[in-house]
This record gives sequence, structure tokens and C-alpha cells, in this order.
Amino acid sequence: MAAKLLLASSNSGKLKEFRALALDAPLALELELFPKFDTIPAFEELAPTFAENSLGKALYYAQHTDDFVLADDSGLVVPSLGGRPGVHSARYAGANATSEQRITKLLGEMKGKSGVEREAHFACALSLVRREQALAVITARTDGVILESSQGKGGFGYDPVFFFPALQKTFAELTAEQKNQHSHRGKVFRRLLTALPDVL
Repeated sequence: MAAKLLLASSNSGKLKEFRALALDAPLALELELFPKFDTIPAFEELAPTFAENSLGKALYYAQHTDDFVLADDSGLVVPSLGGRPGVHSARYAGANATSEQRITKLLGEMKGKSGVEREAHFACALSLVRREQALAVITARTDGVILESSQGKGGFGYDPVFFFPALQKTFAELTAEQKNQHSHRGKVFRRLLTALPDVL
């Protein structure tokens, strides 16, 4: 019988990404979006770290179900900007800003920076909870460089300006398979999969 995991999100793209990764799971998994997610008051991600926000979100939504709940928090970290946008990546240019507006703000703050000052990484924390019990909190990162302008039409968020040296492309230029292989979210989910037999 497949273990049912509810993703604390209404993002069908994120669900599709996780489902593709779950095909290699060591046990049968049934991944679904959290039912009626948008009818529950949103969890406020106010903690200073991705791991705390991820765990807090999972515990919050787990109050509304007896199934396993999976929640992630991720973002872009630029050390030369003091870690910004960091946990505020989605709200970096305002609550309702578009990806293009967030990228414009980032590139504005990066103006004049070169070399190691343009180094950055994507970070992701993934938490698995059932009822009030935290079963796993896992983190991963992918290192890259912030370009001076966007390249590529794929991906989302900051992908068009995040250059991945290993493949000499931005995340927006990668295929879905390449991104799953190398992304922070792909890495953290594969780590979770290896831990699942011990925690489910």
C-alpha cells in the first residue's frame, strides 16, 4: 500500500516536480496537494531560517489532517548582500511582485559587484510531519553565480539569472530532468526518499 503524503502547497508545478522525483523512491508513494489548501488561513513564514519555516508550515497544516504532511521553504541566498533575498525571496520586491520585479530588484542591488561577490546559492528545507510529530527536516543547496541579465525561458523565480557553472547554463535553460538532477529541491527530496523507510 502506498504511503500518502500531502504537499502543503497549492503549487501544481511543485507537485509535478516532486512526483517525478518520487518515481525513484524505495517505497510506493502517493503525492497529492493538500486538500482545500487555500481555504485554510495561510501560515506566516516569519522564522529566520528555511528549516524553521519549513517545519513550522508542516506542523501547522498537519493539524488539519491525519495524513503525512510535506512542506518546503526555499530561496536564493547571496552572501555579498548579507544573505538577501534569503527567506524573503518570494516577498523580496513586495508581497504581490512578479518574478521579473524581484529579478530587477536583485540585479539593481548586485550592480557593481563582480567575481566572488556574484556567488550565490539556492537553499531548500523540506520537513515531513504527522499530526504533532516531526519525522524529518532535511536541507540542501545548489551553488551558482548571479548573471547581469536574464537568460532562458524555462523555470521560474530567479532561475533566469542563476548561472549553474557545472552545466554552463542558467536554471532557466535546463531541461526539467537536468533541473531535477541538480536543483536544491531535487537534492533535498532525494535525501528525504532515502530516509523514508526509517521514518514512515
